[in-house]
Amino acid sequence: MPLPKRKTSHARTTQRRAANWKVSLPQVDSCPRCQAPKLNHHVCSACGFYGNRMVIDVQAGKRATDGGAGSDAAQE
Repeated sequence: MPLPKRKTSHARTTQRRAANWKVSLPQVDSCPRCQAPKLNHHVCSACGFYGNRMVIDVQAGKRATDGGAGSDAAQE
């Protein structure tokens, strides 16, 4: 069985291993419905759609976070 002629240096070893650790940026695409930036294969956080169907009711979520305890007094 063939063997290496020389010892592989520490620098060459770490350089070879470091090539697999590269971090890539996430793939960001625009939502076809509202044109907001979103991650590929994820629900759009702006409109709540994934493809052609609504998955999250974003308007209800905004009302719940904006309202709170002070919303009853503001409506009267």
